[in-house]
Amino acid sequence: MSRRERVADPPQEARGPRGAAVTVTGLSKTFPSGEGGITAVREADLAIEPGGTVALTGPSGSGKSTLLHLIGAIDVPDAGTITVDGTEITAAGRGALSRYRRTVGFVFQRFHLLPALTARDNVIAPLLPYRRRAGALARATELLAAVGLAGREDALPSQLSGGQQQRVAIARALIGDPGLLLADEPTGNLDSATGTEIIELLLALNTDLGTTMVIATHDPSIAARCDRTVSLRDGRIT
Repeated sequence: MSRRERVADPPQEARGPRGAAVTVTGLSKTFPSGEGGITAVREADLAIEPGGTVALTGPSGSGKSTLLHLIGAIDVPDAGTITVDGTEITAAGRGALSRYRRTVGFVFQRFHLLPALTARDNVIAPLLPYRRRAGALARATELLAAVGLAGREDALPSQLSGGQQQRVAIARALIGDPGLLLADEPTGNLDSATGTEIIELLLALNTDLGTTMVIATHDPSIAARCDRTVSLRDGRIT
């Protein structure tokens, strides 16, 4: 599948460029460790255009995952600002941050699927505190078809391959129609062929949906497929 080849058509209301614009300024994060702590991100500055794809690269411990977690409001910075679509999320209160997280899709190296739930119920799980299950079922079914899992909606994670589980995780990340998708080593637990399929899928979904995408990766071939590559070393963008 080429960079511009399309996956199964997404739902009509999801079409069109609607990615989030992200601006990071002077961002720093230090974790307690020993006497001085470990600074995972140091005075990072980064601007991401709406609908763009950005690869974060660097060795283990360089700060890639921490930067993703800060942008996604999974963690809180010690200094600096993060602005998404003109709103400074680093100045937001708890309720506003909770609402912001619902506009962000997360894909992790470990799939984090709930083993007792079917593929479809795993996809709708993030919506259940806020939306009726019945209203989300059709959307989940459409997304599973879009990631190539039509007919596997009732399969449990144990009945799916690693690549299929990651496809479920991608559908789950998209269930809230996010303007921003953050993927942390999304192919790290997959063999090379399956990993290539997953990256092709993510890039095709980016083309179809216009979602801004940031991918943390060790793989230079993945970084080469993105619009931009941002390298980190010792918490600094180099």
